[in-house]
Amino acid sequence: MINIKEHLKVKVSLPTEVVKRDGYPVKFQLYKLENVLENLNLEAKSSTLLNTLLASFNGQSSITAQELSQKMVEVLEHFGYQNEAQAYLTYRQKEEQSWKEQTDPRTRLERLLSQDPELVHENANKDSNVFNTQRDLTAGTVGKTLGLKLMPQHVAKAHLRGDIHYHDLDYTPWSPMTNCCLIDFKEMLTNGFKIGNAEVVSPHSIQTATAQMSQIIANVASSQYGGCSADRVDELLEPFALKNYHKHLVEGAEFIDSQEKVEQFAKKRTKKDIYDAMQALEYEINTLFSSQGQTPFTTLGFGLGTSWICREIQKSILRIRITGLGKEKRTAIFPKLVFTIKKGVNFAPTDPNYDVKELAVECATKRMYPDVLMYDKIKEITGSFKVPMGCRSFLQGWTDENGVEINSGRMNLGVVTVNLPRIALESHGDFDLFWQIFEERMNIAKTALDFKVKRVLDATPENAPILYQYGAFGKRLKPDDDVSVMFDHERATVSLGYIGLYEVGTVFFGPNWEKNQEAHDFTVSIVRSLDAHCKRWSKETGYHFSVYSTPSESLTDRFCRLDLAKFGELKDITAKEYYTNSFHYDVRKHPTPFEKLSFEKDYPQYAAGGFIHYCEYPNLKQNPKALEAVWDWAYDKIGYLGTNTPIDHCYKCGFQGEFKATARGFECPDCGNHDPKTCDCVKRTCGYLGNPLQRPMVHGRHVEIASRKKNISSEMR
Repeated sequence: MINIKEHLKVKVSLPTEVVKRDGYPVKFQLYKLENVLENLNLEAKSSTLLNTLLASFNGQSSITAQELSQKMVEVLEHFGYQNEAQAYLTYRQKEEQSWKEQTDPRTRLERLLSQDPELVHENANKDSNVFNTQRDLTAGTVGKTLGLKLMPQHVAKAHLRGDIHYHDLDYTPWSPMTNCCLIDFKEMLTNGFKIGNAEVVSPHSIQTATAQMSQIIANVASSQYGGCSADRVDELLEPFALKNYHKHLVEGAEFIDSQEKVEQFAKKRTKKDIYDAMQALEYEINTLFSSQGQTPFTTLGFGLGTSWICREIQKSILRIRITGLGKEKRTAIFPKLVFTIKKGVNFAPTDPNYDVKELAVECATKRMYPDVLMYDKIKEITGSFKVPMGCRSFLQGWTDENGVEINSGRMNLGVVTVNLPRIALESHGDFDLFWQIFEERMNIAKTALDFKVKRVLDATPENAPILYQYGAFGKRLKPDDDVSVMFDHERATVSLGYIGLYEVGTVFFGPNWEKNQEAHDFTVSIVRSLDAHCKRWSKETGYHFSVYSTPSESLTDRFCRLDLAKFGELKDITAKEYYTNSFHYDVRKHPTPFEKLSFEKDYPQYAAGGFIHYCEYPNLKQNPKALEAVWDWAYDKIGYLGTNTPIDHCYKCGFQGEFKATARGFECPDCGNHDPKTCDCVKRTCGYLGNPLQRPMVHGRHVEIASRKKNISSEMR
């Protein structure tokens, strides 16, 4: 790309801003005019045409988008480029027609009715075959078109073009819902709550406590659109299990004379109660359906409690997961399990809970979960320790007006993701132009995120009583209270997402840049700049903006598909037909876990609002110490680590291991079975597990798996 300023024949005063069609002023960007001429095959004439075009502005500091388009046509016609002028007008007309179609509910409903895979299989956690999911998809389809009309038009068009992605458009901004949260279970279980017509009091046993938790999860999931987590569930449930123990002490004393034997009896009975309660919770979560037509995305964090009750809760969670669900002992998809490793608690053989860590390792080799949090590193990166909300969204350290650290009861207000590969492609390898376009996209993303916050503030406590009035968000508001007290002073987070650092590096340094220090530093500088923008926005607004390593799911396909149409087939970038999630190592390569984690470890310190690392392994069931060695090595280097290992099981022939990816999907390599009724095929999709045989994704992650055969997903390595 030529340097326009150097080719202008006369000095002209450039406008400083362009007023978009929705009245929003944006910075004037000279490169956009050159892109128009390049698309019209007039790049060789750009200096003459641009000089004339800019001179026609007569020194105006501000022009409208309509004026700019009109003058472009006039200049093209003046130089005799009638066909090009008509092509430009046709492009503008098509863009406006596309806008009308995208914001017409009837058009999108027709696509849904025809089972358009892009709509039907957009979310891997939704089974589009069932009625309540179909109902939610229908409502979401209408919600998207109305939401696009609600937000600033230039933001909506940037979303439709693929410059950014306004997440969860089926729910927001049409509804003032919040995203994911850490439920304040302690407050609710201690002080009681109300669901529907029932006033629920504090439980007197662990069985009742877990039953109440499942009801809370179902209602919270139906009142927001993101995941929900229970932090330190072992310590949370300890007081209620202790009530069981005291009851059994009384019961045992009636029939047993020896105090020692009474205590043994009570402990044995309590351990059974704990196991039954945790098993019930696992089954209840997996059988729940929220109003969105999906199993609530639930995360349980545990591992730090050292009392015998906490230890028993931890062991029960892991043993139940190892055993599996139902008569066929299938791998449970939810809840997502997150086990915390902490030196002095469970890290080394001399630590009191080391045996629980060994059980966690065994569980991960057989069921992929639990993921692990490294206690000290999480505190270093995020400012306090807590489990993620959903699959990877982290709250930042925060204290209330009394200086008390608060984690549970806080939430996220939404995500907007920037298409970084597109910026790199538009810059044509010019670093200065990359940063210029980057700043423009930051401004669009900021406007989009501001709108997310603004819309959430329109909610009233009565819209979601479980969240605002009955303790899930910590504070209990009255029906007419202002909900902003839940979010301001950086109590809530709002997330700036990103995708495709690998592709960005490839544009500038070629496809094998992972060991190139200059390339690595450049990609780190991008995430560092995202973080700097978020810090500035937080100071300006009072809301905590944070960088989020987006779990892109179908977005890896959507952005790439749009860029393939825009830029054509580019080797190692758009030709792959997918983009790489966040900061992850190129999925097509095969680094060791140590190489991969060494490469990725520098990014999360600037993406503290959301991150996770994955390593892929062969079958580890016979070698759990190999997995533990990676966990131990990673402890001081990364904060959050997931395991990917083959755990597929064919009940027809008995095969256990990794199913073969074929053009028609996954199948048993021994007998060819691919019937979800007689096989258990489990893959990790963007932070959580899923069964691609039961929930196919035609344009998304799972067909990508089958068509590429060797790769599980761009998150898997």
